[in-house]
Amino acid sequence: MPPSHEPRIQVSGTILHSHRPGSVALTIAWRTSEPLISTPSVRRDVLKVLVLSPMPEGLIRLFFAESMEKYKIEADFTTINEPGSDMLKKELAEADIIIGDYTFKVPITADMVDLMAKVKLIAQPSTGYDHIDLAACRKKGIPVTNIGGANAVSVAEHTLALALMLLKRILYGHRRMVEGYWVQEELLNVAAEVNGKTWGIIGLGRIGKEIATRAKALGANVVYTDLVRLSDSDEQKLGVSFLPLQRLLAESDVVSIHVPLTEKTRGIMGEKEFRLMKSYAIFINVARGELTDEGALAKAVTQGWIGGAGVDVFSSEPVGPENPLLAAALEGANIVLTPHIAGATNDARLRIIQATVENVVRVVRGEPPLNVVNQ
Repeated sequence: MPPSHEPRIQVSGTILHSHRPGSVALTIAWRTSEPLISTPSVRRDVLKVLVLSPMPEGLIRLFFAESMEKYKIEADFTTINEPGSDMLKKELAEADIIIGDYTFKVPITADMVDLMAKVKLIAQPSTGYDHIDLAACRKKGIPVTNIGGANAVSVAEHTLALALMLLKRILYGHRRMVEGYWVQEELLNVAAEVNGKTWGIIGLGRIGKEIATRAKALGANVVYTDLVRLSDSDEQKLGVSFLPLQRLLAESDVVSIHVPLTEKTRGIMGEKEFRLMKSYAIFINVARGELTDEGALAKAVTQGWIGGAGVDVFSSEPVGPENPLLAAALEGANIVLTPHIAGATNDARLRIIQATVENVVRVVRGEPPLNVVNQ
């Protein structure tokens, strides 16, 4: 038989100590006859992967071990979650693959991209990627990927949970009962159903479509707005209707937003938009905090322009006491706040890990990565 061209492997792990708190280097041995990077005179046997997310050594080993053994890959993994350190600069110059920071603590700036001499992929283990300078990466020919729809179901379920809590005033009822009050009669006058309501979706991507399916199952009439309208057949299949943004805001009982943060979408929901909504409508943001004017949203709820708000994302995280939404919620407004957890279920995290690992392996094997966001 002819010799196999499959890379060959042995896997081992070593923890390298760093002088910088919060950083760990993990080495997993990988010897391959088909290296990721090669020239006529130079061959590399060890793939260097820089991880910017705060992932413990044991987890990194667990995430990659099966794929590395299957495809006979040998690699050094270094984890650094401290921006601006000398160690980070050194690793950027030596890395072949970068796994981004899902906490957004470590941005990837143009200056950092300039240091990347050999990087073939930046795999961002989240849906959002607005902390990465996509233009600089594109200019240098480095593809940036996200997780696609790996957390779409979790975010959709969280959106639905916020809507139900707001419509039925569940949090208010719980709080008053704990305080010793029986508010059954009071809530009978304000609680509502999803059934028969119009649910407006701003941004009908993967998450928006998952929400549409679930809202339809509860009997809602679903309308949407998006930069790219679906074909008539796709609208019919999903059971949704297109409306321009202003009409969607004016006609919907529930409005949820699911668009990426760009210069065009930043502040897309402000005082003007909230004033278009029905006085009893609710607004939900599980996408990016900067999509909304938080002060205007807090004002919209407290002054009765709209009926309530559910928010999982904020312009500054963790949220400080100066945030107007937090202040309004503390004063008893119909606002439900959660700490950016919509897509953070155990189920979604497993799919996120799988998507990230898959893209790293694809690039190592010479295949194009999936879910490229800077083409």
